[in-house]
Order: sequence, then structure tokens, then C-alpha cells
Amino acid sequence: MTSTPHRLASGGLIDRSRSIRFSFDDNSYEGCAGDTLASALLANGVGLVGRSFKYHRPRGILTAGPEEPNALVELRTGARREPNTRATTIELYDGLQAWSQNRWPSLRTDVGAINSLLSPLFVAGFYYKTFMWPASFWEKIYEPAIRRAAGLGRASGEADPDSYETIHAFCDVLIIGGGAAGLSAALTAGRSGARVMLCDEDCILGGRLNGDVREIDGRPGCEWARYVAAELDVLPNVRILRRTSVFGVYDGGTYGALERVSDHLAEPPPHQPRQRLWKIVARHAVLASGAIERPIVFGGNDRPGVMMAASVRTYLNRFAVAPGRQAAIYTGCDDAWSTAFDLARNGITVAAIIDHRATVAPSLRAEATRLGIPVHLGADVTETRGRHRLNAITIRTADGRARTLRVDLLAMSAGWSPNLGLTTHLGQRPRWSETAAAFVPDGLPPDMSVAGAVSGAFSLAEALRQGTTLGAAAGEATGFATTAPPPPRADDDTIELSPFWHVASSRSKAFVDFQHDVTSADVALAAREGFRSVELLKRYTTLGMATDQGKTSNVNGHAMMAELTGRTMAEIGTTMFRAPVTPVAIGAFAGHHRGRDFRPTRLTAGHGWAEQNSASFVEDGAWLRAQWFTQEGETDWLSIVSREVRDVRSKVGVCDVLTLGKIDVQGSDAGTFLDRVYIVKVPYCL
Repeated sequence: MTSTPHRLASGGLIDRSRSIRFSFDDNSYEGCAGDTLASALLANGVGLVGRSFKYHRPRGILTAGPEEPNALVELRTGARREPNTRATTIELYDGLQAWSQNRWPSLRTDVGAINSLLSPLFVAGFYYKTFMWPASFWEKIYEPAIRRAAGLGRASGEADPDSYETIHAFCDVLIIGGGAAGLSAALTAGRSGARVMLCDEDCILGGRLNGDVREIDGRPGCEWARYVAAELDVLPNVRILRRTSVFGVYDGGTYGALERVSDHLAEPPPHQPRQRLWKIVARHAVLASGAIERPIVFGGNDRPGVMMAASVRTYLNRFAVAPGRQAAIYTGCDDAWSTAFDLARNGITVAAIIDHRATVAPSLRAEATRLGIPVHLGADVTETRGRHRLNAITIRTADGRARTLRVDLLAMSAGWSPNLGLTTHLGQRPRWSETAAAFVPDGLPPDMSVAGAVSGAFSLAEALRQGTTLGAAAGEATGFATTAPPPPRADDDTIELSPFWHVASSRSKAFVDFQHDVTSADVALAAREGFRSVELLKRYTTLGMATDQGKTSNVNGHAMMAELTGRTMAEIGTTMFRAPVTPVAIGAFAGHHRGRDFRPTRLTAGHGWAEQNSASFVEDGAWLRAQWFTQEGETDWLSIVSREVRDVRSKVGVCDVLTLGKIDVQGSDAGTFLDRVYIVKVPYCL
């Protein structure tokens, strides 16, 4: 497509026959059916999508999933305007309108960027130190300034025109995640006869199989996922909820899930909700939520054009988009080398693979040599350059020399962190695994098991094996005897990594939390000032307190604090996670209980008579009470009330007190109790 210069000529899971028009910041663009807003913007060469919260630094697209900290946009107009929506999760639809946030007067020219020059004043905890004196400044200067600066995006301020539903469901086995492990578990449990529900946040099942070039049972991984999904769709005891995120674990085997019924449309069809809140009660759950790739903390790592390595593969293989034309890879793990190989096979020049490790598997070196990719081992990226887009990087080679590479894309990866938030909602804490170089689930909520990358098993073959085994075990635990079949066969993958977190000796800011602009210097300052607990670190620096809840930042920040204080990762631990693990609209929690449907209006026994006698009513909690009774010729409330007062004092009045609350006191000494708490003795019945 000529209008999308970064779209690959072939490949991907998009529908090229269906062209979709959309706009971003009032500029018109073209995408394909199957695109996300992020992939469509990258296809059109749009790299700058937002500004950071504190320093208003230019930010681009970092990831390809719900963990995205940078690409937050305002979506739609009028009463349907929705701020802080991740461009990486928005399915493209015809006529979509989106705008960048947190900038003025424009995205490219943002006066708030002056905050970068004032960064020495905006260090960690600056608000605790700055807004204390003089006290008279608080109401006149500090508070108004904070209120103007706070928040991301703009709420519409109008009544939401859409509806939301709440639905209850019961199942034997709940599968959370539709990747390789989740599909294997669902298929095995479904074949046993158990009632199975499979929830996946994407519109298509497969997870990373849709973004990687892998083989299962001799066929491409994405085809295997479609084959399994097709069988699950026809099993009468299996329900698949696509576009559905399980966001919380609660007592009694209850799970909260949000189904985005119509978010991929301009507006919901008639009589359809926008979103549906599911309250699922499951006898057993298999968590297969995968893992989140970790960034590397180095100078200028937030510049547009610096992306996560696996996300680059997703844009290449699923969306047929080349995020750049001259690329480099920076990593300390085997997985990121696949990104370099996929880029090269799609005609994108790979200037170098920069690996922090001194040695790697010979097979990786051999493939890089075959594809003509230069390799630098024992090397690091120390700086990036470019104003609104990456145009060069500086690397420090193993012998200490500095070298500049002209690139417009840097794919980075420090390994993977299990996406284990749901395992901690009932108080269980994860533990540090030296083998996985990550925090992994330790104790689990009752009747939950974990499969695949969330357990710390990052190989595809192990994910398939665990999914198959745990799916059979879940079916058997709920009364459906089955034998786990042999797991599907997967191609070999190398998963070795050497954990590292921070590249020192950089003059530029090195960001740990991209959304809240928390830098390596902020973490160091927190250590010097005594905020060394991960809980204090979080609150002092705002690390992990953004809308992404630290999905890409927490582990790096905690590891840096461990290094600064001479502790191990097991000793320093990690913060706890709270529901919801992904944002949920308040409207979804409210459901139909809004406006007049918030609670039923209650009428007194004399309501009909009061209406016939021209009563005006007032809301008294859930009740409608007669306020006064208008007679002919009366035009104002004072004359009405004065007449009623005279009538009551000279004649008689009746007061309907059915709306008043009541307390039921029972027992042999109820009368004695009432005598002690009431002002006078009254008749009572026992």
C-alpha cells in the first residue's frame, strides 16, 4: 500500500483487502483490517505518539500489548471521549479518531518540555521537599499548579451514552490466557467433558504464537492456534471469551473479567453493551498469562524508536510492519536474537547485535554470520541520539572503545518477567528464581495452577507440556477423569540469558519507569535518603504507580535498589499487586445501576392519594415523600407551607413516616434495653 511506507509487501495476519481510514491528531492515515492503532501508526511512519508525564519528553511506541507505558491516546469525541487508552490494544476500525495527550500546543512543539531543563528540581520526592514552605503558598500557588499539572488526558464531562452489563457464570475449569499453554490446557480439559471457560484479552487466540515464527506439530504456530481454537469453538462444554481480560481474583474461586464487547467499533450496535463485566465462579483455574519483556536502563532509552525486541517481532510477523529501516539489537538473552534474524529475513538492515554477554551459543553466531549481521559481544549501548526519533546510538565495545551506529530502530531485551499479578491478589507473595532470573509464583490462590511463561518456564515446548498436563489435572480435580495426551511437538528454542539491569557511565537520563519519568538517578537518590524498602521506593519515586502498574519497570527498579544496598533480589523482594491488573472503566463496575436504575425508587402507601391531591415530591434516600400539597391559587412554596401549618395547628394533620428507618430489637430483655437507650418509657411488645 503506497500510503503506508513501512508496510511489508507480504506476510502478516492482516486483511490487506480491507482498507481502513483513521486519524491521529487530525491527520488522516490508512491501515488494514486486523491492525491495532499502534501497528497502523508504525505502518505510516508515525513514531512520535505522546509526551511523558513529568518531563514531557517525546515518547514512541514501546511494546505491542497491554503493558504499554508510552502510547496513551484520547479516543473518540464528545460524550464517548476516552483518555489514557493504549494504542497497542485498540483494534483499528473505519473512522477511528485519536489524539495524543499531555502536550500543548502540539505534539511536536510542547512547551511543557521545558521541564527537562528544570529536571534538577524535579528529583524523586521533590513534592515532599518543595511544597512545605511557606505555608501561605499552598492554597494560592502550590495547589492550583498541582491541579493543573495532574492527570493524563481529558474526561468528556458528559453522560456516558453507552450501556454496560454484568453477568454471572459458573464453570469447572477457567483458563486465563489463550497462548500456547492456555490453548493446550483448554483443549485437554475440554476433551475431558469439564465445563471450560477460556478468557483471552486479544481478538484472536494464540498469544506470542501470532508474533513469532515458530512451529508446532509441523505447522506454523499461528496455524496451530487457529486449529485448536476451531475445535474449542465447536465443543459444547467450552466457552471462549475473546477480548476479555481477567483482572482480579477474589474469595471462593471468584474471578472478575472484563469483556470489551464493542470497543472495536465506532459505537455499540443497538441494544448491545459497550463492555460486559463477568463474575466467574470456577472450581479450578489454570493461569497461562505469559510473561512481559523487560527493558534495559541506559542513557536515552526512552527515545521514540527504542522498542522491546519481542514487540518488534510482533509488528513484523503479525502486522507486516517494519518499525524501522536501519535496526540494532541490544540484549543479554538468546530470545532477542530472533528479532534480528526476523528483521534481516524481511529485508531490514540490521546494523549490529549488541549483547551484554561475553559468550553466546555458537548456533546464534552462525546464523548471524549467515545473514551478514555484525555482532558485538560484551558490549553495551550507552547513549541514543535524535530529537523526535532515534537516529543514532553509541555503543561501548568489549575493549572499552566508543562507536556510533546510525540506526532508526533499537530493539532491546533484558529477558522476561512472568505476568503473575493474579497470583498475588489473595495475599501470596512471589519469590525470586535464580534459574529464571525473575520473580515467579510461590504460594497460589486456592485451586489455581500456573502453566507456561507465568511459571518461569519460557520455552515453547515446556509451555505446551505444562498446559497439557495441568489441563488434564484440572479436569480430573473437578470430577472428569482423563489422561494427559502427549504434548504437541515444538521446534527447538534457546532461552539462555544473563540478567543485567542498568548501564552506568551515561550522561543522559536513563529511565526505569517510562510513564512517570523515574530515572536511575531517582532510584539512587531514594537509596541515599533511606527509602530502601521496595514499598518506600515505590511511593517516594512513584516507581510502578502509573497506569501500567510497573509492568515494565518494577523488576528493574528493585534490582537497581538491591545493587545499591548490597542485597540480593530474594532479600529485597517485590511489591504486591492489586486488582484490577489492567484498567477497568467505572461504567463496567456500575453496569445498569446508574441514573434512575442506580436503586429502585420506593413509594409510600399513600403515594397514589398524594398524587391525586397535587402533591410535590422530594427524594428522601430511595423514597419519594410528599413535600407539600398545592391548592388552587397558590403559586409559591411559602404560601403553601404557611397554609398547611395553619391547618395542622387549628385542625389536624397526618404524617406518613413509612420512609423512616426501623430497628428490630429481639430477645427477652429487649424492653429493658430500650428503656436504657430511649428518652422515655414507651409501650412495647415482646
